[in-house]
Amino acid sequence: MSGHRNAAADLIADLARRHRVELTATESDVLARHISRLAGDDVVLDDIEQTLMSLQRAGHLSRRELLRLQARYLRESRP
Repeated sequence: MSGHRNAAADLIADLARRHRVELTATESDVLARHISRLAGDDVVLDDIEQTLMSLQRAGHLSRRELLRLQARYLRESRP
């Protein structure tokens, strides 16, 4: 993030703290990673994106909210 503040990342981290959601990878995550890799698509989610997935799985975000927050996070992460 080269020194600039990412408000979306801060919001996501705050949501995780408030809801006591920790970053967890499921067996499905591991399988999806392997399938993507074998297909030639190396998809890597960072800790913030994985936290978003954990928040959604725990029922604290809808799919739509997850996508909006991820898009905002990625936009704010650009140099």
